[in-house]
Amino acid sequence: MKKTKYSTIVFDLGNVLIPFNHNLWIEQLNQVEKGLGEKYYKLYIDNYNVHRKYEAGKMSDVEFIEQNLKWINHKVTSEKFCKIFSEIFTLNNDVVNLLPILKQKYKLVLLSNTNNIHKKYGWEKYSFLNNFNKLILSHEVGAVKPEKEIYKAVENHTKESAEKHIFIDDVKEYVEAAKQLGWDGIQFVGYENLLQELKSRKIL
Repeated sequence: MKKTKYSTIVFDLGNVLIPFNHNLWIEQLNQVEKGLGEKYYKLYIDNYNVHRKYEAGKMSDVEFIEQNLKWINHKVTSEKFCKIFSEIFTLNNDVVNLLPILKQKYKLVLLSNTNNIHKKYGWEKYSFLNNFNKLILSHEVGAVKPEKEIYKAVENHTKESAEKHIFIDDVKEYVEAAKQLGWDGIQFVGYENLLQELKSRKIL
């Protein structure tokens, strides 16, 4: 692997390393009560500010759970809700398998808009996380992408200048925010395209 100008590769989590499927919420809740899944999902989308507030660490687990239980008329327990809410992830093995290769030459940082429930009940179990030097998580930092503060949290960890970082995220807006701070960025649209982008920069 040839040396490039980059020192740190920053990965998004959801829909890059672990795709997620919100339809699983609907299916699970419809098993509890017919139509409950669709009702819940509409309320979740219509009140997405609640989820974003929780991701930003500005709402406690208890507050978030209670609000969501209201949306499903307390038809399940808190524990059951947390499991339904979090059991939506699968592994993108192709991208995951790149991590140990990249780790040989670069610092790896995970940068995710996420929350404590998804971490605890959903993705914390995955062993690929051991490839990362640091996990920068929105609910722990108190900021969410595309806010400048969450990217600066990465730089505060790496102690490297902005241009030494390259960010991989499926959301174009979040990639553009990183570029505005002087990072390089790749919008993740699929594994083969990611390989091409990395090879064009002599990262692979």
